[in-house]
Formats: sequence, C-alpha cells, structure tokens
Amino acid sequence: MTALLGAIVACGSTEAGAGDASPAPDTSQASPTARPSPSHARFVEEIEWADGRRVGMYYAAKRGLMEQHQDAAGGAWSKPRLVYATKSDPCQSIILKAFDGGTVAAIANWGPYCSDGEPPMESIAAVGTKNLSKWDTKLKESFDGWAKVEASDGAERLTFTRSSTEWLTRLRWSRTDGFGEVEETRR
Repeated sequence: MTALLGAIVACGSTEAGAGDASPAPDTSQASPTARPSPSHARFVEEIEWADGRRVGMYYAAKRGLMEQHQDAAGGAWSKPRLVYATKSDPCQSIILKAFDGGTVAAIANWGPYCSDGEPPMESIAAVGTKNLSKWDTKLKESFDGWAKVEASDGAERLTFTRSSTEWLTRLRWSRTDGFGEVEETRR
C-alpha cells in the first residue's frame, strides 16, 4: 500500500487537472491584485514570463494535453485549448519553459506503466509562439521522454534532448520550419 501511494504521489494522479471545467471561485472578496483563476481545478505546470503573461497546462482524462494562457494585464484566462489529443493515461509531470519573444515549449508523456518504470508510449514535444493560438507538436513513441529543451538564436530555434549512456537523442524546432526529424547519435 505504501509503495502504491508513493508511486501515485511521485507521478501525480492521472486525473490531475482533468475533467470538465469548473466555475471559477468567487473573487468578489479578493484583493485588487488577485488574478482570475483558470477554468479548472489546477494546472500540472504553470509558468510566467517577465512581462507577467502566464501559461498553464494540464492533462484532461481521455482527451489529452490542455493549455490556457493569460495576458500581462492579468485578465481572464483563455478558453482551454487541446494541444495534443490522446486517450492514453498521462504518466509524468509536464515540463514548461518560457523563452523571449512569446515562445513556450512543453514536454508531456503518456503510457500505462510509467509509474512502474516503463517508458512512455507517447512523448510530445510542443512549441507555442506569440499569442499561443497555434502549437507545433511532434510525437515520439516508446521513448523515455524528452529531458530538457534549450534555445538558440534567441528563441528562433529550440532543441529538445534526452541523453543516456548509449544515445544522445535530439529534436530540433525552428520558427520558420517547425519540427525536424528525431536525431539519434550513438555515444
């Protein structure tokens, strides 16, 4: 029982942030600096740019990866947007990283036995730009998941990577061409 509870705590609930949108809490008693809440219980991951804009993501059960964002003025959150559709079970946290110029990168994974150490069945690299109305995504199947993402040329180019003792796996994205092919280099 303790091991099961530990696995659930370590990997998060598969229902984290999932489900139908719930009404926002009553903000009539909130301080003037309070920011409106997103339309669901909570984000799995949320980031803020230096200018105050915010982006949050969560897994929606049997739907996929959802995104909402808020402008720098702290107004209402955007309506939830489906970034990647899947009916698979989410298995790990979401990684978000904000870059200059309004670019945000996301890494998310799905698979039935991730909490037991199995690799995800679906690993997504996603990039949203400017007003986040469009997201580029690239799926890699049966893969341990992307570990990090870094920018070059400002945020014109991003590189998603995962290293192991035998392989260096890279996925490059550019603002002009989108995602390239996954590159695997033996070490």
